[in-house]
Amino acid sequence: MADKKNLLLLFDRPQEPVFMEKGNKVVFDVPDNFLTDRYKPIGNEVQSRFGEKAEQRIPVNNISIPDLRIPMSLGRNEQFSLFVPRHRRVAGRLIDIFVGVRSIDDLQSVAVFARDRVNPYLFNYALSVALLHRPDTKGLRLPSFVETFPDKYVDSKVFAQIREEATVVEEGSRMPIIIPRDYTASDLDPEHRLWYFREDMGVNLHHWHWHLVYPFEAASREIVNKDRRGELFYYMHQQLVARYNFERFSNNLARVKRFNNLREPIPEGYFPKMDSLVASRAWPPRVENTVLRDLNRELDQIKLDVSDLERWRDRFFEAVHQGFIVDESGNRVQLDETRGIDILGNIMESSIISPNRQLYGDLHNMGHVFISYSHDPDHRHLESFGVMGDTATAMRDPIFYKWHAYVDDMFQEHKESLTPYTLPQLNYRGVTVTGINVAPEGGKADTFQTFWQQSDINLSRGMDFVPRGNVFARFTHLQHAPFTYTINVNNDGGAARFGTIRIFLGPKFDERGTEMLFRDQRLLMIELDKFVVSLRPGQNTVRRRSIESSVTLPFERVFRNLDDNRPAEGTAEEAQFNFCGCGWPDHMLIPRGKPEGLPCQLFVMISNYDDDRVDQELTGTCNDAASYCGVKDRLYPDRRAMGYPFDRLPRQGSDRLSNFLTPNMMVKDMSIVFTDRTTVRS
Repeated sequence: MADKKNLLLLFDRPQEPVFMEKGNKVVFDVPDNFLTDRYKPIGNEVQSRFGEKAEQRIPVNNISIPDLRIPMSLGRNEQFSLFVPRHRRVAGRLIDIFVGVRSIDDLQSVAVFARDRVNPYLFNYALSVALLHRPDTKGLRLPSFVETFPDKYVDSKVFAQIREEATVVEEGSRMPIIIPRDYTASDLDPEHRLWYFREDMGVNLHHWHWHLVYPFEAASREIVNKDRRGELFYYMHQQLVARYNFERFSNNLARVKRFNNLREPIPEGYFPKMDSLVASRAWPPRVENTVLRDLNRELDQIKLDVSDLERWRDRFFEAVHQGFIVDESGNRVQLDETRGIDILGNIMESSIISPNRQLYGDLHNMGHVFISYSHDPDHRHLESFGVMGDTATAMRDPIFYKWHAYVDDMFQEHKESLTPYTLPQLNYRGVTVTGINVAPEGGKADTFQTFWQQSDINLSRGMDFVPRGNVFARFTHLQHAPFTYTINVNNDGGAARFGTIRIFLGPKFDERGTEMLFRDQRLLMIELDKFVVSLRPGQNTVRRRSIESSVTLPFERVFRNLDDNRPAEGTAEEAQFNFCGCGWPDHMLIPRGKPEGLPCQLFVMISNYDDDRVDQELTGTCNDAASYCGVKDRLYPDRRAMGYPFDRLPRQGSDRLSNFLTPNMMVKDMSIVFTDRTTVRS
């Protein structure tokens, strides 16, 4: 039987033929009839030449291959987008093929055959989804997408330097290639102040991996129909916009303006400065004041008008205001306070589980498509989509946040229709938070300390037709000093109890320097952590390190090479190593702040665990960053609404955060202090 870990080698060097060396001197023994037409006449020659130095040969069974005509209908050198409906259908078919084969051996054979025939981006996505969802491959840890396709994350000028370094310098003596820090624009563009957030590798990897965990199409509804999927779409993207606005305040910019008039020009341009190594084309830019136009892209099977988007938007608002949606059978489905947001999320991000795609359309995804094709809406210039058309690159573009600010505004229309939380729904009788302290390493108490850091990432897996061996790129990113919360809690209940500690951070002042009203501030509260504690009677002291956050993945988990320091097979350490890659990057947990300090408010709440608890076993599951990503193959581990207690309008009289508090809550004034210095990760 084939070793399932060998499947991960198929991600290496995605444009090289499958018979070339993979991993550490490993080759696949490919049946002659599996070779593409180019290599069949010289099959023996190339396979023996590339196999003679191999230290491991992986036999590939010669089996009957399923019909790949639909997956192969997307050209090898085309761009691939999950937002384009035809591409989603093609991906869904390939996922079905990979999930449907009976055994690891058959999956290996089909994947080897498909690898050199289907689009490399499509192959990576479909195989990744299959490995995450097949029962016999669920334990595999996928390679970081930036390792395989660095062209989606790195200045295109870097690749010539990497090839030179790899070709001229022996492994062991190679130096990291420096990725320019802010290469896409100058300071003449105010939006460029946020380059470190929009173009951060970890941020963009998070967005790509989230959509990998929550795919749109598959024959098996179980792959798509995950617990509270629609609500997670709402909450994760709401938090992205809140974090972005926090960064804007850090750079003396106002909150992002919604892109709510689809016919007005988009004032911001964006020039990605990246090349697609698969398509051998530069990513198209968008010039300032571009206007959305009707789409007629025959090759992509898209013929839609801007008025279609407007009609879908109006139907969404109509459903929110009426308090129900109409499903495909004509039945009314109520948008109640428990399931309403989940239903709306599944309408907004259309997938096979959307309750009525015919009526409510494909608003979120096609919004991305219209923007990404705005430079060439009728394909007269034979241009592909811009960065907004790819989940791996969309967050680089300022328009992403304007579009999602509007999408979130539509969700908030529903949230504002719900009855505000009452005091009994907020309070935890007998539990009082009596103190909060934050201690950063090497910094002043009750401050967050931020700075620049340079880190290295190994790009060798994604460098096709380049000499073997590690080759590193060094990039600059925001970082914060690790810190520890100390929370003092009094339990007057006379017995031990459990509580859920919820920690949020929000700006204290708006862009005009005035103290924020709570109804506005609640939309800018970013979740920092959420965890369960046991409270014994009397005084309790709870300590929690920032690295333990339920929102984030540590740096090593976002970027670590699969082959470095892998624990022994079958050990508990290996189970921990085989984590899932979905999660907000730890180095971006805290907004940048200002040199003089950005005033903010740290909110801590302890809710009643009896009202929060979801009874299920989480041991050994991917639950590192459950707040934004959920838990693999399990229910979302919190019964409350995502974003609680800030997901609804406040009760009457709570015009400020201080008026909203109950005894089980506390707010602490903090400051985020940014120092313009750069450290190098050891």
